Amino acid sequence: MRALRVVGLHEDGKSIVCEDPASRTRFLLPADERLRAAARGDITRLGQIEIELESQMRPREIQARIRAGESVEQVASSAGVPVQRVERFAYPVLLERSRTAELAQSAHPVREDGPDVQTLGEVIAYAFGVRGHDYTQAKWDSWRGDDGRWVVVLQWKAGRSDNRAHWSFSPGAHGGTVHALDENAEGLLNPNSYRAPRTVRALDPAREPAVQPTLDSAEGPEVKAIEAPRTEPEHDPEDDTREIPRVPPEGDEDALAADEQPQRTKAKKNHPIVPSWEDVLLGVRTQRG
Repeated sequence: MRALRVVGLHEDGKSIVCEDPASRTRFLLPADERLRAAARGDITRLGQIEIELESQMRPREIQARIRAGESVEQVASSAGVPVQRVERFAYPVLLERSRTAELAQSAHPVREDGPDVQTLGEVIAYAFGVRGHDYTQAKWDSWRGDDGRWVVVLQWKAGRSDNRAHWSFSPGAHGGTVHALDENAEGLLNPNSYRAPRTVRALDPAREPAVQPTLDSAEGPEVKAIEAPRTEPEHDPEDDTREIPRVPPEGDEDALAADEQPQRTKAKKNHPIVPSWEDVLLGVRTQRG
């Protein structure tokens, strides 16, 4: 590479005249913004000028799109430039987004009765513990919406599903406040309302209990009710009721003759007749039916 020396300013006032000391050949160098940035040693400005020359998207527009939530890859693809050239302008904006997401975790969720005492990060950490998720694997991010307000997003994976929850963040005293913007955000703010999903168990036909037919069933074999045989109740000897015979006094033959008439109470059916005392005393043989 040959070194040139500056001769002076061209007569048009927009170019610089340079000369090769060996061959005395002169060169004309435009005195544009790139030359001035190179003379100052401003590398960042040189890269910005390169993007402006190679693409219609200006650096301010690139930063605005990054601040609105787009990734570096998305902006580079839209601008048609290498990712490395977008990163130098996206880097400060990405830091701003990361810092805002960190501040939002210290904000207080707004409830029906006012801001919560706990911070958003504390409530989310407890909700993840209730659900059995790993809070250390969750990712926070933020961007600024069209209305100028910041939106905070939490991304996590549960099983095979990717989940997102969004809150609007308003910086202020004591950390600011956040409002839930979707159903996932509201569910995380109310961890006690979470119900674990029920597992689905495959049914094994071999282990299923057989269905017993009923008398009222319209289908299946007819089932007849079998009447149990009737049995006679056992006899309780204490249930027999009979008159206690009266023993006449000695010498009272008339009373004794009157007592000869059988005065027995009918015994119950199918039971032997017990002889009375008169039969035993007089030696009368009781007839058995």
